[in-house]
Amino acid sequence: MEYVTQTIGNLIHETAFFNLTWGNYLMVVVALVFLYLAIRKEYEPLLLVPIAFGMLLVNLYPDIMLTIEQSDNGVGGLLHYFYLLDEWSILPSLIFLGVGAMTDFGPLIANPKSFLLGASAQVGILVAYLLAIWMGFNDKAAAAISIIGGADGPTSIFLAGKLGQTGLMGPIAVAAYSYMSLVPIIQPPIMKLLTTEKERKIKMEQLRPVSKLEKILFPIIVTIVVVMILPSTAPLVGMLMLGNLFKESGVVRQLTETTSNALMYIVVIFLGTSVGATTSAEAFLNKSTLQIVVLGLVAFSTGTAGGVLLGKLMCFVTGGKVNPLIGSAGVSAVPMAARVSQKVGAEADPTNFLLMHAMGPNVAGVIGTAVVAGTFMAIFGV
Repeated sequence: MEYVTQTIGNLIHETAFFNLTWGNYLMVVVALVFLYLAIRKEYEPLLLVPIAFGMLLVNLYPDIMLTIEQSDNGVGGLLHYFYLLDEWSILPSLIFLGVGAMTDFGPLIANPKSFLLGASAQVGILVAYLLAIWMGFNDKAAAAISIIGGADGPTSIFLAGKLGQTGLMGPIAVAAYSYMSLVPIIQPPIMKLLTTEKERKIKMEQLRPVSKLEKILFPIIVTIVVVMILPSTAPLVGMLMLGNLFKESGVVRQLTETTSNALMYIVVIFLGTSVGATTSAEAFLNKSTLQIVVLGLVAFSTGTAGGVLLGKLMCFVTGGKVNPLIGSAGVSAVPMAARVSQKVGAEADPTNFLLMHAMGPNVAGVIGTAVVAGTFMAIFGV
């Protein structure tokens, strides 16, 4: 009888009820809120569902992120191995490969001025960098945190790893992906605040047709130019352009389909769950993490505002030919930010179609954020 009682007691004490802290319960609630937003509200479910479920798992069973060194038998937790692929910059680069294969660069080629809107949206990165320094973060940590302003999760993970900021990678990645997922909530109020109804109703001229030759040459030329200037951007810009070359060349259809579908979704599962699994209560509920979350929101909001304000300037210079709303798509959240530009424009005028015009700045933002990351790596000699 004593054996039975002891066995039952051991089983009970091994349950999560006896091992979780109040912080774990709080993070479980946060995970459930994220799952609600992803499933019920459909806020970028492809990102938010795996991130939220990874958050749920690690706070119910922290050992799922156990490192090999911490393990008694030399075997780490399942999601620890997924996370190593983040640290080694493998998953972020593969994400860029898939994004390139899924994205049409035609709007950017047809309207090169979009590069200016993509560049202006990077102002959020500069603001976040300066604020992070002011808050007491060191130069490399501030640089890694500031990339959140580009609303680019893969680049945020990539730069944090390259700058040796693996301790901050979890909060940085979660903040970046959370803000990417919440683009439909965060951006519209800023866009409406900075524009008039008349500006939001502006209809833009149809983009010129882009030839197949232009689409083939673009990824090759961009790779040569950018990597020659900033060689450290090769893993991101190179993969982005390789994926796009697969798409536009038309001679490797199997590679295009695999990259943009099966491979992309597999990588999203690994990356999303491992990012979510970095949010254990112990690692996430501290002052630095809260500062990173606030800095990320400031950076993303400032980047959105920067793009819209330059859009207003271009609207004035061109005599009302540019709808300022497309400037908000200059952040790197592709194609979410472009869809938000379309949505806000359609609310002002249901016949307004801004999606393709917004895709130009959106693609430029992806390239711009990668270039900024490469600039930081060059500055710090990485």
